[in-house]
Amino acid sequence: MHIDPNNGLLDTARQLPSPNYDARPPGCNIDLLVIHAISLPAGEFGGPWIDDLFCNRLDADAHPDFAEICTLQVSAHALIRRNGSITQYVPFHRRAWHAGQSCHGGREHCNDFSIGIELEGCDERPFAAIQYARLAELARSLFVTYPHINPQRITGHSDIAPGRKTDPGPHFDWQHLHDLLN
Repeated sequence: MHIDPNNGLLDTARQLPSPNYDARPPGCNIDLLVIHAISLPAGEFGGPWIDDLFCNRLDADAHPDFAEICTLQVSAHALIRRNGSITQYVPFHRRAWHAGQSCHGGREHCNDFSIGIELEGCDERPFAAIQYARLAELARSLFVTYPHINPQRITGHSDIAPGRKTDPGPHFDWQHLHDLLN
């Protein structure tokens, strides 16, 4: 697994470009990895809905839950599915729109300095072993390409947006991830 530092693309990922990104502020170091969880519809896995959300083509009529989110302009840098496959939506050196209103270590606007990785999952179920393995592989590649990120600079969406977000949720095994990174 390798990230091209010139174009920010992961060589092993399926590439599905999202329009929901922009340039990072000048001189901004990428120094935080934010772990998210997503399932669409809530609690269901598979299907095209996450791709559709991040590419602004989510059909409001496809599920009752989609009407309120279909107009959102959001993205993540990458998604790790339950089977371990990775889709990349935004080059890592660009600013994806994953964190929303957020703060880490006294710094607001976490999108400016972070990389957002979604895991296909929810608060009610454990994640798959292959997802942890792929996340650890991807994190190690990010550490090489963006040396300001390290195992101590990994956090959850819930930690940067407390009270607003709960992901990656209570079933995310932080210790297991850190064990895989050591």
